[in-house]
Amino acid sequence: MTINCNENLIDLSTPKIMGILNVTPDSFFDGGKFKNIEDALLQTNKMLQDGATFIDIGAYSSKPGANPVSEEEELARILPIVTQIQSSFPNCILSIDTFRSSVAKACVEAGAAIVNDISGGNLDPNMFTTVAELKIPYILMHMRGTPQNMQQNTTYDNLIKDIIFYFSEQIYKAKEAGINDIIIDPGFGFAKTLEQNYELLHKLDLLQNLDAPILAGLSRKSMIYKTLKTDAKNALNGTTALNMVCLNHGANILRVHDVKEAVECVQLFNALKKN
Repeated sequence: MTINCNENLIDLSTPKIMGILNVTPDSFFDGGKFKNIEDALLQTNKMLQDGATFIDIGAYSSKPGANPVSEEEELARILPIVTQIQSSFPNCILSIDTFRSSVAKACVEAGAAIVNDISGGNLDPNMFTTVAELKIPYILMHMRGTPQNMQQNTTYDNLIKDIIFYFSEQIYKAKEAGINDIIIDPGFGFAKTLEQNYELLHKLDLLQNLDAPILAGLSRKSMIYKTLKTDAKNALNGTTALNMVCLNHGANILRVHDVKEAVECVQLFNALKKN
């Protein structure tokens, strides 16, 4: 349960926190708040001070029905901020949230250490070989279709079996390409109904059979705020509650907007495990 990030071995046997930094104008919770360099640096510093091990930066909104963004626009949004973060926080372990191999390559060359691909290699045939050449960890997520049509792809023969089969296939392909460190993300909210998200959460521990670290990303998502009949702004308490469920079901990384609260969740989980 260790991954190699820029020659730093990160032990995931104790859960870690990945802070979310969206540099898009239209992300579902914090769209537009951190799209300029100064605000992005302030938020990065806050998340690192609050205890984040990783910062995950994305410049392409993947919320259901989001407008597509060109490769040029994605690079124009993300690359200057990656460069500044690496200059200001040289020890920061930066993850790049993209499904495009060209964006991944440019950002890793600028200092990023992980690629987080919502498509699991299905939207860019060059992704696996690119990540293998870069010799970095790869987060492989489960999604069907694209952010534009994924919510029309929610019919499964057996949700958990289908997801496990998907991961088995994609992990095999990734390893065949030469990727050594693979983290799996079940993709809460991606091509899944509200009920399917909770079924997946309830059975998350079954993904441990894939022998790969598990990343759980359900921070402030609609599975929380629709159930509570509220909105993303008021979904922090619900996020913390379900983050603890994720930890109890084997999650190794929590991907969150609110780092301090997630770190406290892990601290309490670790205290519970000691007894």
